[in-house]
Order: sequence, then structure tokens, then C-alpha cells
Amino acid sequence: MDNGSFTVTRSLTLRYLVSLPDGFDGSKNYPMIVFLHGAGERGDDIERVKINALPKYISQGKKYPAVILCPQCPDNAVWGNIAFELKELIDWAAGEYHADKSRISLTGLSMGGFGTWEMAQLFPESFSAIAPVCGGGMTWRCGALKDTPVRAFHGALDEVVPLSCSAGMADAVNACGGHAELTVFQGDGHNSWDSAYLRTDVTDWLIKAKRGRKT
Repeated sequence: MDNGSFTVTRSLTLRYLVSLPDGFDGSKNYPMIVFLHGAGERGDDIERVKINALPKYISQGKKYPAVILCPQCPDNAVWGNIAFELKELIDWAAGEYHADKSRISLTGLSMGGFGTWEMAQLFPESFSAIAPVCGGGMTWRCGALKDTPVRAFHGALDEVVPLSCSAGMADAVNACGGHAELTVFQGDGHNSWDSAYLRTDVTDWLIKAKRGRKT
């Protein structure tokens, strides 16, 4: 039996939105939140990224004391398909927008909630904290998250992504010796992101998180 190798490369352009804090100063480093949107915002119309959650709030005038990076997933993919390309964008943006490398956090909703779990499992040394909203993932890989603080959110009435998806992941992180908190919004269906981002302090928590420090 012969053996060989084949070098695989893929050219992919990722569009993104970015919000900089007031008084942005290129001589300083800032915390950075990476926000991953849901399936409905995929494509090549960057304005679609503003439909929900952080980019929507920013477009309405909300200010955050951090760099907020909002990439757009192509319409023929999910975040897990382009994880390494997405990581390349995050690394580039961290340099371009003067992010503190120890304070890069990750959050997302629905497809982006799944992407948040996936990215953190693939690159466990890269994110200071994660906040997946109505997502899920592979519980058997949660050992990678034992040193990453997690706050997960889900609607009890979600008929798109079952609550068990978030609950299973949070339980698996804790079983591995990590720290994951799950907040369940009893009156919410699939849209639990407005409750998560507007009714809790999770964005402040993400901004304050620092790699290697308990949050």
C-alpha cells in the first residue's frame, strides 16, 4: 500500500463589521468580543449581520468599551466549516484593531452559539471566556473547555434548538472540572439572545474576562 500527502488550500473572503470604542487610541490595547451570527444572516450582504443582537444594538447607537468584531458566514457554510479561516480573521483583526490577546472573548446565537462552542473547543488557548446563546455541540470534546469560563443561555420554549443542547454542554464542561453556568429564560422561545444580552451583564462579563484569570 502506497502512502502520500496532499496540500489542501482554500481561498475564502470573509466580510465583517467592526465597532471600536469611543476614544479609540491605537497606542493602547483593548478587549475584543467576537460575535457570531445565526443562520439567517449568512451570505454576502453585510447589512444582514445587523439583524440581531450586538451588531443590531450597535447600529441603534449602543456603545461598548471594547472592539466588537462581527464576521459574516458565507451562505453555503456554517461556522464549523470555516473554523480555521475564521480563526485567521480573528487573529488578523486582533492585530489590526489593537486587541489585548489575553482578553479576546467569543459569543454567538443559534448557529453562532454552535460556532462559539466549536471555536472554543478547537482553540482552547485563544479565548478568555465564551457565552453561547441557544447553541450546542459535541459534549465529548468539552474537556478542552475546563479552563475557559462559560456562561450559556437558552429559552425554555425553544422549538428550533432544544434546551437540552445547551444543558448537555454545560453539564459536560462542569463534569470535566470546568466552570459553566446555564441561564434558562422560562418565557423565551428561540430568541433568547435579547434576554441574554439586554437583561444580564454578560457583555460586561465578556469585556472584563482575561485569559488565565477566574471570572
